[in-house]
Amino acid sequence: MKKEASSVTGRKGMTVAPSPFNEVKLDLGVILTVGLVLLLVQGKALDSLLAQLLVLASYGLLGMLWIVVRTRRIMARLARDREQSSHGPQ
Repeated sequence: MKKEASSVTGRKGMTVAPSPFNEVKLDLGVILTVGLVLLLVQGKALDSLLAQLLVLASYGLLGMLWIVVRTRRIMARLARDREQSSHGPQ
């Protein structure tokens, strides 16, 4: 089989096509992994169901806010770069 030039896998290991959102994808992976570990550990660490709910809900909200803020920053930077490149040096 012939490998296409637009393939997202490289020769050594797995690579991803260049994107400004790759950092957000990595953050999301870390947040989900830590959330899964927290889900498994909090049942043994906390006795109160209300405390467990508060820990998981607050972690979820903080993770969501982090992803939203990072995405909005990247979108603003991309819009600013696009605006500057369309005007160009005069």
